[in-house]
Amino acid sequence: MYVIVCSRPNLARVMSVVSKYMSNSGKNLWQAVKWILRYLKGTRNLGIMFERQYEEACITRFVDSDYARDLDNRRFTTGYVFTCSGGPTCWRSMLQSVSASSIMEVEYMILMEVAKEAI
Repeated sequence: MYVIVCSRPNLARVMSVVSKYMSNSGKNLWQAVKWILRYLKGTRNLGIMFERQYEEACITRFVDSDYARDLDNRRFTTGYVFTCSGGPTCWRSMLQSVSASSIMEVEYMILMEVAKEAI
């Protein structure tokens, strides 16, 4: 969990989805697990690095969402990351508990979450 949450948050969501189907594994699950292992092999030198930078402290935020890509319940996933001087300080990726009727509604919802976090 430490590795996923603190150094590879991009894997948190996919590991959550794969874990949900562990009790009823099939060919699709094993293909997903192989994809994860190939991804890890190809990105083993990547991760979050916390380094001191001697530049001016600047807070930057990045936001993204996907609209109803979860085929089980048609929910959408949102995520954001805040960086300060190039290093990540706060991040989150989550499956929303409500459904939306349009991509514009999804964007407004994630912007509201990011604004609350920024405050």
